[in-house]
Amino acid sequence: MKPLKRPVRRGILVAHVAVSVSWLGLTVGLLTLGITAFATGDPATADAATRSMKVYGDWLVVPVALLALLSGLVLSLGTPWGLARHRWVWTKFWLTLVTTGLSIFSLRPGINAAAADGVVDIDLVIAPSVATATYLFITAISVLKPWGLTRRGRRLRISASSAKSVDARSPRQTA
Repeated sequence: MKPLKRPVRRGILVAHVAVSVSWLGLTVGLLTLGITAFATGDPATADAATRSMKVYGDWLVVPVALLALLSGLVLSLGTPWGLARHRWVWTKFWLTLVTTGLSIFSLRPGINAAAADGVVDIDLVIAPSVATATYLFITAISVLKPWGLTRRGRRLRISASSAKSVDARSPRQTA
């Protein structure tokens, strides 16, 4: 993919951070509602909490997850970070892909079943807890950028540095 120009890259970066933070906040909201539904002794409160979770799940989870995945993919492919050059980017990609899939194919159906049946179990607490922990981990590695280059990244760096090795007195490549 062609490198993104600076204004485009910055715009996508802002959108990616905003969507990713929204996904984290959405999951914390789902966790709060799940704990409320599971822990309360009041059936009306549990019903209201599961119906609220259903609104989040039906209207927000899928678009926010897909936007986070898509904006991250565009950023990784359109910047020098690359998708498979750095271990932290590669880890973020796979965790985001897996959590997007789990949100769509596991979390939403679980919320819909709880809202339809009126039966609240611990799964409404566990799923958002795991998701929140995962998004916090993804946020941490985005800031800290640990682990260095992947094998592919090392190869690309070596080939780029050898292609640029030019004698200081000559514009030609050295032997």
